Amino acid sequence: MSHNIAYSTADKADVLAFLGAGDDLNADRRRRLDAIRKAARAHQDDLDDQGVDWGLSVVHALDHLIAGRADSDAAYAGNAYTSALQHIIDHNASDSMHLGTYSKPSTFFGLVDDRMRRLGVPADLLPHGFLYGGLPDGFPLLPHSVDGCPAIGHLPLAKAKPAAEAYRAVLDEIPADFRYDVQELIEKLDTEHEEWEYATKKIDWYTQDTLFFKLT
Repeated sequence: MSHNIAYSTADKADVLAFLGAGDDLNADRRRRLDAIRKAARAHQDDLDDQGVDWGLSVVHALDHLIAGRADSDAAYAGNAYTSALQHIIDHNASDSMHLGTYSKPSTFFGLVDDRMRRLGVPADLLPHGFLYGGLPDGFPLLPHSVDGCPAIGHLPLAKAKPAAEAYRAVLDEIPADFRYDVQELIEKLDTEHEEWEYATKKIDWYTQDTLFFKLT
């Protein structure tokens, strides 16, 4: 079974504002929540059509997160909570971009991390570390998804350029089997840094600070 990795940029505070908000949302966020609920329902309908039962619906998981809880003891509650949170991210972020499709992404990027670590890439810039790094500080802890997917990772946009430069410095020394994917990651991080740098200087209302990664 293959897994897709996508990413988008957002202000993490915009996402966090929904968690535990209850009814205390401004008009714009209430409109966003309506759209988030529709996406959660559509997701659950798709799961139902596939005969997938997580023991907690994505819709109810979303209700829990808005209420400030993630305490379901359903066996697959982590899958539902992660999916619900991803819908919140999606409706507060830039358009989603595709990073790649992998049969075993955790294994692949784990091996990349091992080689890069030996070549001196700092631990906080290693790709597996941020792809599977969970949520930023200040976010609630969620139960882990069964089998590792869906999953959410993040990288501060301020680290996109340092990560790209660190990878570029060791690119010729990593195995050829990894090189194409690392080059793709370098190019995408370069682009995100350039757009972030331009926007923070030129657009008064721009506050995005985080790359969010979605693994499904």
